[in-house]
Amino acid sequence: MKKFIDSPATVLDTSLQGFAKAHADIVQLSTDPNFVARKQPKPGKVALISGGGSGHEPLHSGFVGFGMLDAACPGQIFTSPTPDQMLAAAQAVDGGAGVLFIVKNYAGDVMNFEMAAEMLEGPNATVLVNDDVSLPKDHAIGRRGVAGTTIVEKIVGAAAEEGYDLMACKALGDRVVQATASMGVALTSCTVPALGHPTFSIADDEIEMGVGIHGERGRETGKLVSATEIVAQLAGHIHAELNPQAGQAVLLHVNGFGGTPLVELHLVYELAWQYWQQRGLQIQRSLVGNFTTSLDMAGCSLTLTLLDDEMLHLWDAPVNTAALRWGC
Repeated sequence: MKKFIDSPATVLDTSLQGFAKAHADIVQLSTDPNFVARKQPKPGKVALISGGGSGHEPLHSGFVGFGMLDAACPGQIFTSPTPDQMLAAAQAVDGGAGVLFIVKNYAGDVMNFEMAAEMLEGPNATVLVNDDVSLPKDHAIGRRGVAGTTIVEKIVGAAAEEGYDLMACKALGDRVVQATASMGVALTSCTVPALGHPTFSIADDEIEMGVGIHGERGRETGKLVSATEIVAQLAGHIHAELNPQAGQAVLLHVNGFGGTPLVELHLVYELAWQYWQQRGLQIQRSLVGNFTTSLDMAGCSLTLTLLDDEMLHLWDAPVNTAALRWGC
């Protein structure tokens, strides 16, 4: 294993310190417990808080700032943050209009955010993101929250910035989740620093279809086929799930897992664009790049969100974070 680290035990702390210094105009870092907060909070707005295990950057710390999150709680690599992190973050950024937790559907995240919500004095609510259609709807622990989380955080963050109240933000977040579906594929595994070797083995002529973002194996291991065939498989599952009608406005997000170059991600975008254009969808907004990563995994995911006029307006609203910036 070759990594730019001194020790697996210090990766997160050193990285957070560097992140906070690099984006000191936008965020500030609190330690003991760790959380990243918006440098210039806005009193009177609903505070949005998310978080999860590190290794998925820029999710979530990279989305703290104007128009998105007010705070993010980073856990150790692929490990849920603790309730005391979430509680401290909520207390620090609560602007008096309540707190909305945006939580990816993983057992540790859900449990710890629930504990923080119970301990927090004052109004709060939760949006649970479960956009990964590689798992069945009746899966024992539910579908995982993956790259669709970025879409939820952007749209709801804009709504909070515009003055939506707590329950309106929650209802909107739930609606975006219902309108969003994702699925990913991996060409390689990832290497967790503390583990020191790939989390699963895959041959040079194989792919892992329906992979998770924590180094989990996917729904099946298959042979490496053309990019067109891979995209058709991913898009087919997403299309079947959302069942969009011809003429539907959509947002298409191609997300890299950290080890795939942009030249390939844009190639995947073109193939996905062709797939849904042929089915009569109106691709009105796009996002391509590494936003919900899995350390150094080579692979990508497709996310499709069915847009209405409100969602489109909020997606276009100004945002100023380390990872997303426009309109400011």
